Amino acid sequence: MASKGKAFVVLALIAIVVFALVYFGISLTSNIGKTDTQISSEDAGKQLNKLYQGISVTTAEPVKGKIDLDPADVGDSLPDISKFPVSVENTTDQFIEIFSSTEKSGTDMDGWLNEVATAFNQANIKVNGKTASVKIRNIASGTAADYIRSGKYVPDAFTPSNELWGEMVAASGVQTKLVSKRLVGNVAGIVSTQAKYDELIAEYGSLNVKTLTDAIASNQVAMGYTDPFASSTGLNFLVTSLATFDSQEMLGEKAVQGFEKFQANVPFLASTTLQMREAAKTGMLDAFVLEYQTYVNAADFQSGYVFTPFGVRHDSPLYALGKLPKDKQEIIQKFADFVTQDKYQKAAVEKGFNGLEDYKSEMEAVNGKTLAAAQKLWKEKKDGSKPIAAVFVADISGSMGGEPLNRLKESLLKGQKFLGRSNSIGFVSYSSDVAINLPIGKYDTNQQSMFVGAINSLQASGGTATFDGIVVALKMLQDELAVNPDVKPIIFVLSDGETNEGHSLKDIKGLIETYKVPIYTIGYNANIKALQSISSINEAASINADTDDVVYKIGNLLNVQM
Repeated sequence: MASKGKAFVVLALIAIVVFALVYFGISLTSNIGKTDTQISSEDAGKQLNKLYQGISVTTAEPVKGKIDLDPADVGDSLPDISKFPVSVENTTDQFIEIFSSTEKSGTDMDGWLNEVATAFNQANIKVNGKTASVKIRNIASGTAADYIRSGKYVPDAFTPSNELWGEMVAASGVQTKLVSKRLVGNVAGIVSTQAKYDELIAEYGSLNVKTLTDAIASNQVAMGYTDPFASSTGLNFLVTSLATFDSQEMLGEKAVQGFEKFQANVPFLASTTLQMREAAKTGMLDAFVLEYQTYVNAADFQSGYVFTPFGVRHDSPLYALGKLPKDKQEIIQKFADFVTQDKYQKAAVEKGFNGLEDYKSEMEAVNGKTLAAAQKLWKEKKDGSKPIAAVFVADISGSMGGEPLNRLKESLLKGQKFLGRSNSIGFVSYSSDVAINLPIGKYDTNQQSMFVGAINSLQASGGTATFDGIVVALKMLQDELAVNPDVKPIIFVLSDGETNEGHSLKDIKGLIETYKVPIYTIGYNANIKALQSISSINEAASINADTDDVVYKIGNLLNVQM
């Protein structure tokens, strides 16, 4: 009997050991591929409910506000032009002002045009017996086009990255004359990992926008591109991809159907090139768009990546704008001629320009009306069959009192005109506690009225429980997904970034990672780094609202994401 008892004990111990090995094996393998903070979906649901139950949440009585049904006016949201720096000052009273795209009028490797303009101003060039000079203003092509088309500010000349913006300006009714098709050479391209490039070459024989859109539509490639309302490369990619679906009628039914299928599998849309570059560094994207000059100057992409040019060339054309007097027209022409000198073109090579000279544009410049229609189509179709459910989370703590809260209200009231009607929105405010000011609902006229009413009713007081507000927004979105599983969830946090109550980022980071909900942050008088740490979890953008162009920036953000 004793030997049988010992055998039973041994068998029991073996069973316990086997169970432990199996249990821990499952636990270990279930976490392969996760970060230190990421958790399983089942555990996330339990944790979210537990965190939510520990927060003091009230549901506010909906208040309707007066809405303005007029379409959004971009000109109204643009700040004074002084917001955008003059990179080269004129040195004489007889001068022209040129809006220049940022890759050539910035600093260091992006400062080529500034160096040429400075040399021009020192060359004692005469027009009608007087010394002429130029003034360069550093401003992104899409933003510059918005100023010009709206009439908010029209310079004497405009050198965007490509001819697409010139076509859009001309279509808006502004008198536009192409003075030079090229100041300096550049191209837009698809940057792909070497591994994905080799895979696509093996399957399709070549890599171009056509084969890429086919691969994306087949869910073979995770790709990101930039906002076609603001980015030259993004606009170029949009029209090039539409043309691959139907070269004869890029806005026809065949092209629209092809675009919708392709767009449904695009995981990432960046508001800016900087955001695109940061997302690319995570290694989550197989391909993304970039200009060649930026690509060759980015150390991060010099190994393990391949650049493939596409679309129209980015040769920085130069346009004269409006009814200019003859002396200004002559200055523009002399500057265009001055730039072509061999020494300045060689200097451009050193900054990454004038590469890939053999590449010819795949398509002719598209007329401005077609471009505007393509942008409108993109806005309507970019989310495919997946409408967006967004929750706005507003900080109304005591530190937001006065100007920060006033700016928050202004930016939301003006920015809400960019929200798509097919989407759903909710609104949460927080201080020490959290209030659900507006449950998630389809953004129809009634929901818009209550959204405006909720914004107008905000008052600042109390502490700052930012992460409690995010938990409530996550819970609202998960409840919405349970009812409407096809929606795409997004959170917008508007805050000064200082959290002094409630949960911490550490407490909820795993939830954010697991649910993969992008959290866009907008900082008012803010700790921007704290907000960026929230947005960076799922590659979302962070905006500093302590600038004159916050309304314009938020309008662009909502236009892209909503």
